[in-house]
Amino acid sequence: MQNTSEQYDAVVNECRSLFIKKMSDYGSAWRILRLPSLTDQIFIKAQRIRQLQENDVRKVDEGEKSEFIGIINYSIMALVQLELGFVEQPDLTTEEATVLYDKYVTITKDLMEKKNHDYGEAWRDMRVSSLTDLILQKLLRVKQIENNKGKTLVSEGIDANYQDMINYAVFAMIHLNEA
Repeated sequence: MQNTSEQYDAVVNECRSLFIKKMSDYGSAWRILRLPSLTDQIFIKAQRIRQLQENDVRKVDEGEKSEFIGIINYSIMALVQLELGFVEQPDLTTEEATVLYDKYVTITKDLMEKKNHDYGEAWRDMRVSSLTDLILQKLLRVKQIENNKGKTLVSEGIDANYQDMINYAVFAMIHLNEA
């Protein structure tokens, strides 16, 4: 588990670094996005990864890794939006946004550690393409929950789905880093 924890932290630190740099460039403009818009952004990233995995020819020289980073960062933004709601004008400093980023990484990593213990690190035997498919499945679930105005009868909520997407994307990044 220690190795997983260290690998997880390394991936998250790479994502966090990019998040902070983009906050410096753009501020918290993402705070105006409603939740379905963030879900759609994540969907675009996941669809692109799937296309990269299916197609032999690439017309844009970017790989899966940058898209998985996008999934992680957009999912964290979505968790922030779930807590704070969207705004009409950017309202967070880089420092405030980073505190929120770290809060949701901590919560999500804790969830991963519990599930990873119970599942016996089964993700290590999974293919990156399967992790991509699971992310797409979670996105379709989130879209359905959004269409149902956030209500579920027996299923976990939107937040748990975003957390699972983060964790699947981190696992995929770990696999890609080991390749």
